[in-house]
Amino acid sequence: MRQFGEHGFNGATIRGIAADAGVSPGLVRHHFGSKQGLREACDDYLIRLIRRFNDQVRADTTHTDVSYVAASRAALRPYQRYLTRALVEGAAASVFDEMVRLSEEWLAEADAKRPDPPRVDVRARATLGTAMALAVPMLHEHVARGMGVDLFSPEGDRLLSRAMLDIYSHPMLTPEEAAALAAAIDRSPSPATPAERAGALGQDEEHHDE
Repeated sequence: MRQFGEHGFNGATIRGIAADAGVSPGLVRHHFGSKQGLREACDDYLIRLIRRFNDQVRADTTHTDVSYVAASRAALRPYQRYLTRALVEGAAASVFDEMVRLSEEWLAEADAKRPDPPRVDVRARATLGTAMALAVPMLHEHVARGMGVDLFSPEGDRLLSRAMLDIYSHPMLTPEEAAALAAAIDRSPSPATPAERAGALGQDEEHHDE
């Protein structure tokens, strides 16, 4: 994972991975078949790790404690560079999809306690929530500069946890404001499809030629 995280999938080599692990390139190929097979094994490992943490959170009645969130991120930190690089390269789809699935479970439970029904289906909200959560480590250098603290330090972990807790526990919109904005979105015209835009462009060119 370190090699993939530092050099990317295309830049990493079986020889470099083997040297980092202290084994022969042949042994790596024997166990994983190819570099792609190794990356899939890395993704499978991350999925198991994420599931284990999810199960621990569900089993722990004190899982709302900020310290637990910090401990979870600390445990995943060694793999963060790998996950970030893989997502930027368009890979790790299975990891992202599993995170979305687990988020759906949490949202479904939260929806049952909501006083108002959700306006958007749970899958879309879980997907967006997962992307937003992953954006912080992907942009960690910019976030750290803005917050004035190393996100991977205990102090940074604590500040990040408190900031996220404050954001999620204090809605920025009242129910009335949200309803008004939702109605405005419903009234707005749908964006043109690529085919419609291409057709409009063709008509403009015809009129220009005339």
